Amino acid sequence: MALTKVAYLLGAGATHAEVLNLEEAPSALFISNNGLLISDVSKRVMKIAQKNSRFKKNVEEVTFREGPINIELLISLLESNQIPDSDFKVTHLKRLIQKDIRGKLSKSRRKKFYLHKALLELHSLTSERESLLGIISLNYDNLLDDAYEKIHDKRHNYCLTYEKGDGIPLLKLHGSFSWTNVSTYGKPKNISIIPLGINKNYLVPPYNFIWSRAFEILAQCDILRVIGCSLNQNDIGLVDLLFKAHLARREAFEIEIIDFQQTGDEIKRRYGFFRKILSLEEIEPPLVAGIPTDVGNPFKEWLAAKGKKMLGDDIDRTKFLRRCCESG
Repeated sequence: MALTKVAYLLGAGATHAEVLNLEEAPSALFISNNGLLISDVSKRVMKIAQKNSRFKKNVEEVTFREGPINIELLISLLESNQIPDSDFKVTHLKRLIQKDIRGKLSKSRRKKFYLHKALLELHSLTSERESLLGIISLNYDNLLDDAYEKIHDKRHNYCLTYEKGDGIPLLKLHGSFSWTNVSTYGKPKNISIIPLGINKNYLVPPYNFIWSRAFEILAQCDILRVIGCSLNQNDIGLVDLLFKAHLARREAFEIEIIDFQQTGDEIKRRYGFFRKILSLEEIEPPLVAGIPTDVGNPFKEWLAAKGKKMLGDDIDRTKFLRRCCESG
């Protein structure tokens, strides 16, 4: 029987799920203060930015912070319009975003996270049935890196050069906060992240290598599992990557949206030109069903259901997967 070739795409919602998992029943206040969806981060950042008189000058009327904020679009508009002192304003926002995200992911908190570890543990135990080709991430944080070290005890394979290293590719499409003194071609180098904003440049090294490897993986996979990523239209480069990968194949790969049903339905409406998008309740039915909107943790609940299906009672002998089956 042929192996099912699987790849993952992780967005901010995957990290957000780890944070929510710290609380048995996270309140709206907890989510507002700690959530890592870009909408949560944006609200906190804009509240701080509005206290800076230099930031507010000349843009107060277009940085109104009530309601949802598309901060990526705002950053791009500030960059592209001839606004006095725009360099400071954009840099200020980007620094605040980085500080906010890093602040919510303290070392003590990261020690309590286990969903990313459970995901890699699942594949380490089921490699005879599913071949994990690689994990593509839009996140700057180190949760995926930490999980890889815990489960595989190997050097990360970030694909920063044209050479294909050993181990599962961890493709961080926008870079990482921790890429300092990273060895490329035998030399230590600090690699700048691709910051939030619509106008992103992926053509410079090492991002050209990372994105090329992501294309190769997508062109080979049978299933792409999307966790915590709404395929936002702000990131047209990512949508274009999926489009190119489909064109390179004889038939479309499945795109499984491991998120609330409403999110999956919206992605299907928005990107209906991709033939095989499956929302949560359409994935191996009835694997996961009945998660109410904005209640529960789809990442955790999918891990529990998938782990039970693939491992049966052996899931009780796992270190991280079994925790996904526990309440609270």
